Amino acid sequence: MHETMVAESLLATISAESTKQNAKPVWAKISCGTLNTINDEILRFAFETIAKGTLCEGMRLEIEHKLIQCKCRNCGETFDFELCRPKCPKCESEEFDLLPDAPLMLEEIEFETE
Repeated sequence: MHETMVAESLLATISAESTKQNAKPVWAKISCGTLNTINDEILRFAFETIAKGTLCEGMRLEIEHKLIQCKCRNCGETFDFELCRPKCPKCESEEFDLLPDAPLMLEEIEFETE
């Protein structure tokens, strides 16, 4: 159900931008954090279903999952969290803070131009 709401929001945003650009969208990229509960397959299916009969019908949707970021308490380095190696790659400290997960974001839209 969550994916359907996200798909509806994406469709509205992409459609509005298509109208502004006076062009047909062919591809869009969204990104979200690792802890985001988006299921890629369900989101793509929901988007394809609600896009039927609109300018967005047939466009590709790319979904990028961004890794959780950490900040080392010892040296201040920001790094990607790796479960198999939970330490700062710069100073090897195991003292770090998890940074907020990346939000769900529409990154790019590619349009077909005539």
